[in-house]
Amino acid sequence: MNLQTKKSVVTLTKIRPLDLSLTLDCGQSFRWSETPDGRWHAVVKNKSVFAEIRDEKLLIYGDDDDKFWQKYFDLDRDYNAVCNTLSSDKWLAKAITAYPGIRILKQEPWETLCSFIISQNNNIPRIKGIIDRLCCLFGEDLGNGDFTFPSAELLATKTVEDLAPLRAGFRAKYIIDAARKVASGEVDFEKISAASMDDARAELQKISGVGPKVAECALLYGFGRVEAFPVDVWVRRIMQELYPEGLPTQTAGVEGIAQQYLFHWRRNVENPFDV
Repeated sequence: MNLQTKKSVVTLTKIRPLDLSLTLDCGQSFRWSETPDGRWHAVVKNKSVFAEIRDEKLLIYGDDDDKFWQKYFDLDRDYNAVCNTLSSDKWLAKAITAYPGIRILKQEPWETLCSFIISQNNNIPRIKGIIDRLCCLFGEDLGNGDFTFPSAELLATKTVEDLAPLRAGFRAKYIIDAARKVASGEVDFEKISAASMDDARAELQKISGVGPKVAECALLYGFGRVEAFPVDVWVRRIMQELYPEGLPTQTAGVEGIAQQYLFHWRRNVENPFDV
């Protein structure tokens, strides 16, 4: 594929603040990887795509759907305004200053839900390995080592034994349960998109193995619910150390964006009180 052909390139402006390295490699997505030439590559919406920022423009090679990518990178949200508001809090100001340009991706809900089921009690390299094997085993072969993410409908026909090559451990049974409930409509993504946060959480937690943290991750990264607030070991530590009385009022309605900045910052500082 000629990446420079006009037909296969999306060009997006007004992208600031956006840092691709921080956004694509901060634990919210598991299929993006940096190439030797500094671009980022993934299979998204069943297409092999490459992304880069050049001359303050976001270029997506391999697709021509600008509206999709505008939404995917949440470019209609004024992150400057959001970050200005968040930065009136001391700790968020430090996090945003240290790692500007993180945005919350609006990913495909099924892939996001399945990925965060896999993420439970796991580290990022192993999560990526399991997802890669899942796609290689059950996804559509796009060539050049790229595979689509398998649909819920396809995985609903599989058994735990079929997933043994993934080496996913206890997570395999949760993947199958999720696939069957999503494919049958028992867990309804349209309902989740329109529901209150409490109802959306309850809908996702119908799935075996989906607790509060996985549900919040799916809502934040797959449904664009930026008020979702996933709590893992790092975020729990942040709350104990910095916000024992709860999040500051500046985060209301964008708790998930605040969480992503705090999460990435806290993982990368030895002692926040020394910064």
